[in-house]
Amino acid sequence: MRGVQALALAAAVASSGCASGYRHTARTVIRPAAEGNASEPRPGRWFNPPHSLAVAEDAVVRIVGPSMTCTGTLIEDDLVLTAHHCVVERTASGGFSRQKVDAGELRVELGGDYLPWGEVKTRAIVTPPCGERGGAGDVAVLVLSRKLVGLPTMTARLERAPRIGEVVDPMGFGRCATSEGGIHRRVRDGGTIRAVSNETMMLDASVCPGDSGGPVVVRGSHEVVGVISLSAMDGDERTRAASIMARIDAFRTVFAHARLIADGVPANELPPLECR
Repeated sequence: MRGVQALALAAAVASSGCASGYRHTARTVIRPAAEGNASEPRPGRWFNPPHSLAVAEDAVVRIVGPSMTCTGTLIEDDLVLTAHHCVVERTASGGFSRQKVDAGELRVELGGDYLPWGEVKTRAIVTPPCGERGGAGDVAVLVLSRKLVGLPTMTARLERAPRIGEVVDPMGFGRCATSEGGIHRRVRDGGTIRAVSNETMMLDASVCPGDSGGPVVVRGSHEVVGVISLSAMDGDERTRAASIMARIDAFRTVFAHARLIADGVPANELPPLECR
């Protein structure tokens, strides 16, 4: 995993196949925070409520795919930010392949409570050619099949890198083994960024399966600086542990390509994306 080894992370990243991770005495396995198909669904769907009832956090949405569920963030009225490993096919052994799922197989559930308001399909997925196993390059932007008029969006901070000492919090629809209640949006317990590489940032945070792809926001704001990628999860959502978040400012071209595709430019007419 480029950029992570340079920061001397010591624990093995078991399910992602990467070679490095944080050293953590209680929990040494760092793994992607996506949730498999066995996760319980949010029961039923409602129509969108009046826009006056929407809150800023409703920009955080749940992404349901053929093999896993994740979290995403509405950054424009037709673009959703999530993690690269959330949009690839799984291998027979449960690993992450390089092949992206068909965009039509993904649906985005709206609303943060136990019952979603509604859902929307995706028509394109834009990712860098890296990051499908988590860590560096673990960024994806979904182009929605229609614009979501009146719903809030969060700001993707692309021009300014996250800084060591900056305090951030993850958000997601994850659910740990000991979590009470059903699936709904949660603001996780984050903390101070203590290491930064070219494409990732590291901090101790509370993360559960299903949080992958969720926004990492600057505390006290709705400014997104990264997405949830890898974490040393132990089944208890109260535990803050070593976590690796993918920086979004390192992949501004992914956002630019997604915007062009949403505006009608064929993907095959765009130059190939690159990783650092």
